[in-house]
Amino acid sequence: MQTSTVLLILLAAIVSLCFVLFQYFYKTRKDKTNKFLAFLRFVALFCSLLLLINPKFSKEEYYTEKPNLIVVSDNSKSILNLEGEEDVRKSINGIKSNSKLGERFDTTYYTFGSNISTNDTLVFNENNTDIAEAITTLGEIYNKQTNAVILIGDGNQTLGTDYEYLTLDSGLHVFPVVAGDTTSYEDLYVGQVIINKYAFLRNRFPVETSVTYSGNKNVSSVARIYLDGRQVFQQPLSFSKNDNAKTISATIKAENVGVKDLRVQVDKLSNEKNTANNVKEQAIEVIDEKTNVGIVSSIMHPDIGALKKSIETNEQREVKILKPNVSSEVLEDIDVFILYQPNTNFKTVFDFISNKGLGSFTITGSKTDWNFLNAVQSSFLKESYNQKEEVIPSKNAAFNLFDISDLSFEGYPPLESGLGDLSILKPYESIANQRIKGVELDTPLFLIINQEKSKEAVLFGENIWKWRVQTYRNERSFKAFDDFTGKLILFLSDVKQKSRLTVDYELVYDGSTNAKISASFFDNSYTFDPNASLILELSRKAPDFNREFPMLLKGNNYEFNLDGLEAGDYDFSITESKEKISKSERFKILDFNLENQFLSSNYKKLERFAITTGGKSYFPNQMESLINDLENDTRFTPVQKSNRNVVSLIDFRYLLFFIVLAFAAEWFIRKYNGLL
Repeated sequence: MQTSTVLLILLAAIVSLCFVLFQYFYKTRKDKTNKFLAFLRFVALFCSLLLLINPKFSKEEYYTEKPNLIVVSDNSKSILNLEGEEDVRKSINGIKSNSKLGERFDTTYYTFGSNISTNDTLVFNENNTDIAEAITTLGEIYNKQTNAVILIGDGNQTLGTDYEYLTLDSGLHVFPVVAGDTTSYEDLYVGQVIINKYAFLRNRFPVETSVTYSGNKNVSSVARIYLDGRQVFQQPLSFSKNDNAKTISATIKAENVGVKDLRVQVDKLSNEKNTANNVKEQAIEVIDEKTNVGIVSSIMHPDIGALKKSIETNEQREVKILKPNVSSEVLEDIDVFILYQPNTNFKTVFDFISNKGLGSFTITGSKTDWNFLNAVQSSFLKESYNQKEEVIPSKNAAFNLFDISDLSFEGYPPLESGLGDLSILKPYESIANQRIKGVELDTPLFLIINQEKSKEAVLFGENIWKWRVQTYRNERSFKAFDDFTGKLILFLSDVKQKSRLTVDYELVYDGSTNAKISASFFDNSYTFDPNASLILELSRKAPDFNREFPMLLKGNNYEFNLDGLEAGDYDFSITESKEKISKSERFKILDFNLENQFLSSNYKKLERFAITTGGKSYFPNQMESLINDLENDTRFTPVQKSNRNVVSLIDFRYLLFFIVLAFAAEWFIRKYNGLL
């Protein structure tokens, strides 16, 4: 307690006493009651003054704050592969057994793989290493403190941000201890294989990857590509210290339907130690998406041959020329119909198209029965005057349903159409408008009607074969016209009903880490249903495996993680338990672990990282040097600090109690004795 506070308390006592003496003993009669009343008044006044003075006393405590020593150890499989287990354990035991470090630092132990963990139990079973995540997490935990981090590991990272370029707090200093084999070996490594998920039957699909060489010699090898075990491509490769990367590009023909295993392999070097990274596997699904186009006509015309030739330039399309009275069994095989100059015989075909919701391309001309055509469909009406008219196409630059930029219509010959008023009854987009005798009309010549359940194209004129010939005259190739008809048929054929259950997965997974299957389920209005119950059934033949799992809702889809599944070929089906809608597929999990791909510890990168954080790298046989450096580093000197604890001498609640009690007692006694 300060001297000034003691003097104030004495002054308060004197003032209170003087006031009481003056009130009860100066020129007053002597009475025993006055002494007791004076005492009460003294207590009340003195306590009131104490309340104003509020005397306090302080206590100062001294303590020593030690810097943090954080020991974080790599717990991944690469430590075992590089024979670094003994290095890690030896380094940790050396730190634990040194009593001087315990006196100078507050030591904490962590392990890390994909994530950091607060323990020092090492089993080296993590499938991934994320050094950046571990260091960043420590920086957040020990923010604004002086920290020495001993990072024990091989310096190889498989996940996350490159730790060499981390921006850390200035108080975090990293001292790596390099564990594992640091010897450099020659190695060939096949990179990621870039491939489409699907390929069309009898088409060629691209495959691209890279091969990287680590070493100082001039070496040669051969890259090979296998499809379902059969070699389909090979390329000789040469490498040197400076020319150490090659790109492999190939196109492979899809010869039959199904899921095909694709393997990219590079022949190993004579003294290559790690050959697991010489092979990469992928898969591609070959599908037969051939579109059957039916040209229905009751007359012979050059347009029919030109259309057939143009459409079949794409091997995925086959054209059949049909009569209008063909059987319904033949119609069932058709995906898109071209209705050439319809008449009353087309009634069955129109009814079939309407019932199935198929795409159609109607071409009218001099032989068209307009009375029948106006009655059988509801897309357009034309009042025909039975007079011919030559119509020149004028391209609509605003058309955007598909790309028609390669087809200009410039200088194209006119088509033969019929005079008459034309009315379009449904929303449409025009590919080309009519130009008659040099006057451009706001009337479509070639249009598309695009509706939710059907797609329809209409050309109001015959002799389209002249357009194909003109394309060849202009460009010495039919390609522009044939590409246009191909896009038109593709657009008209895309009328398949949406699936209420969609599945997203990979044909091949490089191990089960981070592998998952996603699915979405929609109600009858094709709105995502978050209340669906999706059940995933997984099965594998060898060894026998069959399990069912519920899929969990995550955002706007349902997911199931494949973590922990063994390598092998799996079949799976996803079923919505209420409506029994299901979909079945298959995938493959490779026996692959990125931790097994490393040949040596990355001590150079650890050294660079240590320098950027104000630390220094060491090897396990330099632990004594590391400990001595930490003990002598002035940045990690313990700091003595103090805490001052200030406490009120008297609790104000008790003072108030005595003040009220004294004044109340004095008032009652004076009242009782008639002194008021």
